[in-house]
Amino acid sequence: MTDTRRRVKVYTLNEDRQWDDRGTGHVSSGYVERLKGMSLLVRAESDGSLLLESKINPNTAYQKQQDTLIVWSEAENYDLALSFQEKAGCDEIWEKICQVQGKDPSVDITQDLVDESEEERFDDMSSPGLELPSCELSRFEEIAELVASSLPSPLRREKLALALENEGYIKKLLELFHVCEDLENIEGLHHLYEIIKGIFLLNRTALFEVMFSEECIMDVIGCLEYDPALSQPRKHREFLTKTAKFKEVIPISDPELKQKIHQTYRVQYIQDMVLPTPSVFEENMLSTLHSFIFFNKVEIVGMLQEDEKFLTDLFAQLTDEATDEEKRQELVNFLKEFCAFSQTLQPQNRDAFFKTLSNMGILPALEVILGMDDTQVRSAATDIFSYLVEYNPSMVREFVMQEAQQNDDDILLINLIIEHMICDTDPELGGAVQLMGLLRTLVDPENMLATANKTEKTEFLGFFYKHCMHVLTAPLLANTTEDKPSKDDFQTAQLLALVLELLTFCVEHHTYHIKNYIINKDILRRVLVLMASKHAFLALCALRFKRKIIGLKDEFYNRYIMKSFLFEPVVKAFLHNGSRYNLMNSAIIEMFEFIRVEDIKSLTAHVIENYWKALEDVDYVQTFKGLKLRFEQQRERQDNPKLDSMRSILRNHRYRRDARTLEDEEEMWFNTDEDDMEDGEAVVSPSDKTKNDDDIMDPISKFMERKKLKESEEKEVLLKTNLSGRQSPSFKLSLSSGTKTTLSSQSPATNLPGSPGSPGSPGSPGSPGSIPKNTSQTAAITTKGGLVGLVDYPDDDEDDDEDEDKEDTLPLSKKAKFES
Repeated sequence: MTDTRRRVKVYTLNEDRQWDDRGTGHVSSGYVERLKGMSLLVRAESDGSLLLESKINPNTAYQKQQDTLIVWSEAENYDLALSFQEKAGCDEIWEKICQVQGKDPSVDITQDLVDESEEERFDDMSSPGLELPSCELSRFEEIAELVASSLPSPLRREKLALALENEGYIKKLLELFHVCEDLENIEGLHHLYEIIKGIFLLNRTALFEVMFSEECIMDVIGCLEYDPALSQPRKHREFLTKTAKFKEVIPISDPELKQKIHQTYRVQYIQDMVLPTPSVFEENMLSTLHSFIFFNKVEIVGMLQEDEKFLTDLFAQLTDEATDEEKRQELVNFLKEFCAFSQTLQPQNRDAFFKTLSNMGILPALEVILGMDDTQVRSAATDIFSYLVEYNPSMVREFVMQEAQQNDDDILLINLIIEHMICDTDPELGGAVQLMGLLRTLVDPENMLATANKTEKTEFLGFFYKHCMHVLTAPLLANTTEDKPSKDDFQTAQLLALVLELLTFCVEHHTYHIKNYIINKDILRRVLVLMASKHAFLALCALRFKRKIIGLKDEFYNRYIMKSFLFEPVVKAFLHNGSRYNLMNSAIIEMFEFIRVEDIKSLTAHVIENYWKALEDVDYVQTFKGLKLRFEQQRERQDNPKLDSMRSILRNHRYRRDARTLEDEEEMWFNTDEDDMEDGEAVVSPSDKTKNDDDIMDPISKFMERKKLKESEEKEVLLKTNLSGRQSPSFKLSLSSGTKTTLSSQSPATNLPGSPGSPGSPGSPGSPGSIPKNTSQTAAITTKGGLVGLVDYPDDDEDDDEDEDKEDTLPLSKKAKFES
């Protein structure tokens, strides 16, 4: 078995600062003579070739991340990473690295401190702070080198940050930035880029507050335009001042809030667009920048939420018919972004946020917006609605139920959602898929509440099936009025597949509501029309819908299926598919196999009686022959109910046996599959296997003598069988020794056991009143009329052998009592 602990993926960082996958292999560590030291080796799992050979350098900073990742830099611009499949393997290699470098394996970075002499380290610890060079153009290179050399050491980073804060150094640098730009000093601008980028990596909130202040932020962005790696500087400031426009859809009276919005947008722009893609080490150094943006957003949401006048004006203009379309679109987009910001809030703050929106009337406002013709506005409104459903589906359900008491079905919010799903103009139905997911959440009983006073499930599902289900099924019913779909283009097929997916979900999770709807509206017949679609995915959706119904094993559904002959479209599709081995073929066979394995008697009989001729030639699977066998076994039991019940009585009351033997043989009986036995083969208990042939043949000979007493009863049975128009059953006797004696009766003219002229005499062997002394065993079955016979059916051979075993263990006196 492959050692998955050492299984890794090797990554390298490319020039675009993106990770490239170099392959998958198994890592090991060992001494490499060529490299003169302990090294990491990765061999490809495909062909054993060497993917990586890297010496563990005592001075290289290795970093462990997320328990399964080790990253390091081989050279200035060559970063490597090993991604382990298992944490144990990562820990093992990490210990090897730490062992070589003399570090404690509990650390996550092996080179927290730069490798300095004891004297230098003492100087760092004892010195009060870091002395910065004077802020002059001529010393830019020295400043850039100081910043870069301080980044690897946490202690030096801390001292550098304190020096920058205390001396107001950042503002001095930004003043020189304007001088460099005026003089077109490109070299100085390149040094400034490195200095400002290094200050970002110090990860210090106090420095960010200075850099992101209103007076400094645009100059900081200007410094970051002059990347030495680019031939031409970027034009970020031009974009932010001329292209990007701040739209104040509702006037914001609070200047602090307005300034916070501007700042957050610009800092987000710096993070996403201005700063280069950080390396693995640098990414952790920017955590404070992420936090700065996060807390700004939280603050903005809180300030807007507390401004009641602002929210009141927002919703008033949203629902006002006099608001022009462009203005309404801006309002909806603002509300969408407002909700998106709320996703960053902590759960308790998010609860307060959505409660505020609910109290302000967001759901009625959405209802108005969704009723408009503007596609973009409706799309944004759908996104807002999805935030609400995901946050609290019960709140949405309560609103639509209250709304139903006042409005017509056509303008209900949930029906508007369904209509937008049905009328989605996108060829890929992207919006329809999103809306179907929302509807599924709303009708999912798993997230419905049950309280002492009411049950949300009962109330909402009653409402949904009364007011909304007809809207959902309208396209299905409109497209299935004939024997094949009236429209079968790709977009219609996709839409119907979505509707079927939701209906299938309802069948699985709802009870009597969906059952009543399907049976009363004849939905399954309409769905199965789609089996004739040229789109295989739609035909399979229809089949899956029926399979889900059959899987419930509900006799109400089964009677509906049989009454309407709803297997016919399935069988037609199966025959039309021919010998092609595809998903349709397999899915249909699986459905019939389920009926066979679960022994759904009503459906088995229906399928065989109506479709056997069409399916009897299918022999590449045994499913249909197995169904036929099930059907025949059921029919034989129905044809002989008297004898079947007699066997049951005898099996339950005839003998008393050793409890342990009974338990063993009952377990054997239930563990044996009828379908796996040949016709007429009985279940042979372990005790039977030890009997010799003489013991077995003796009761058979007695049975042959007594069989003549059976004429009258057998004639009656045969008469009933022939009147039913079915072939007479074969009467068989199975021998546990492997020899089978079969007594068959195929027509009334055949000489039957117990015919006139051969009555058993009182003193003859095997007659009801005598027990031969030289006989140790007797096989006999008594009937009400005193006639004796042994009748065996193909599907119940096990019972008869079991009865023989029971009789074999009886004392002679008891046998005489039973036969008298």
